Amino acid sequence: MKWGKYILGGLIVAVIAHFAAIIAVPRVLMNIAMQRFGEGGENVWHLADRVTVATQKIVRSSPDFAYSACVYDLSNGPVVISAAPWGEYWSLSLYGDNTDNFFVIDDREAHYGAEITLVKRGSPHPEGASMVVESPSVRGIALMRRLAPTASTYSAAAEVAAEDVCASVARLTN
Repeated sequence: MKWGKYILGGLIVAVIAHFAAIIAVPRVLMNIAMQRFGEGGENVWHLADRVTVATQKIVRSSPDFAYSACVYDLSNGPVVISAAPWGEYWSLSLYGDNTDNFFVIDDREAHYGAEITLVKRGSPHPEGASMVVESPSVRGIALMRRLAPTASTYSAAAEVAAEDVCASVARLTN
């Protein structure tokens, strides 16, 4: 019976550690990603260098895509995120601070690009916004992918990416 207490105690500690890891690991990983992508500031698009083994910032990124990332911060209100049109495949994905992907739009749904207004879940929706998306967290990452498998298509994608917007509504109206 003496060993039963230790076994039960060990199981309780293991269960607590398991649940702590399940909750903490995604947030820790996302904070690392937000630090890497947000080096130049928040609510601003950052075009990644063309993907090579030496330049990739995320695991398993494809060399066939031009990636842009925006670390969004809704603490000062809604953020407008727009993707300029691209003639090939493109997608815009939004991730919360726990790594959950909560929104995706691509060229099949939006042939001429996309513009969304991102708000914190439960916040009022701004008047006049054409598409409002509610974020489950105050901070997260918007990730833009454009098919650009060659150096020349990457250069063209970089030119188009310069037209993308990731900015607080307050900054855009001032």
